[in-house]
Amino acid sequence: MKKENRNLTSFQDHLNEQYGEMGTPERDKFEEGFEAFKLGVMIQELRKESGLTQVQLAEKCGTTKTYISRIENNASDIRLSTLMRIIREGFGGHLRLSVEI
Repeated sequence: MKKENRNLTSFQDHLNEQYGEMGTPERDKFEEGFEAFKLGVMIQELRKESGLTQVQLAEKCGTTKTYISRIENNASDIRLSTLMRIIREGFGGHLRLSVEI
């Protein structure tokens, strides 16, 4: 017999409780920060999969190790042109964006 845990909260409910419903200023701020965090993780994972150090990636795309570190650790806003250059010159890829409305 499976025992049901009635104290569980869904992740969506947790976010709503902690940051407010979607569309509220607090939730929008959280979502924006989370997207920046995901971008940093993505860059870090691509760099590691490519076998590059932060220094090597920075040299390939004409920036500094400190800037790469700041992006990976979500401590820096990144310009779209810089992100495109990192993807193109650092990894040999192409950036594709989507917009949800």
